[in-house]
Amino acid sequence: MNRSADGRPEAGGTGDRGRADGTAGAAPAGGVRAALAVVSVLLVLEAVAVAALAVWLVVDLLTMQPSSFATAVALIVLVAIAAAWLTAIAIASLRRAPWARASAIVWQVLQLSIAVGAFQGLFARPDLGWALLVPAITVIGLLLWTPVRLAYARPEDAETEAG
Repeated sequence: MNRSADGRPEAGGTGDRGRADGTAGAAPAGGVRAALAVVSVLLVLEAVAVAALAVWLVVDLLTMQPSSFATAVALIVLVAIAAAWLTAIAIASLRRAPWARASAIVWQVLQLSIAVGAFQGLFARPDLGWALLVPAITVIGLLLWTPVRLAYARPEDAETEAG
């Protein structure tokens, strides 16, 4: 990796393409910028989808008779917590907070497990499985790509890893 005048790693193989760590200075290279945008957009869309699911569950609870009221309320609480967590991850991802990468990977692994379950069983829904699987694999792959990983790293960590 090339280093800028202040010793920080730069994205790509040329010095004029910008730093992959997203710190002040030149912007990340085009491919890295696109990858960061895809990750952020997918996280925002997932947060909106989980929040919509929470609203749908509340409407269901108010309009239908659940077989177990306690279970329905517990599910709504869990989905609301997940929506809040995903919203925090999406906002942190837009800000390139270092903790957002690990948290996003954890969410994507949970989403992968739900996707696998959607492909199996008596009530299998392959369409939902694919809708959950493709974004999860995409986000995990992009977050593990070295330039994107460096964009989420603290400047001092990026220097240590690159050098």
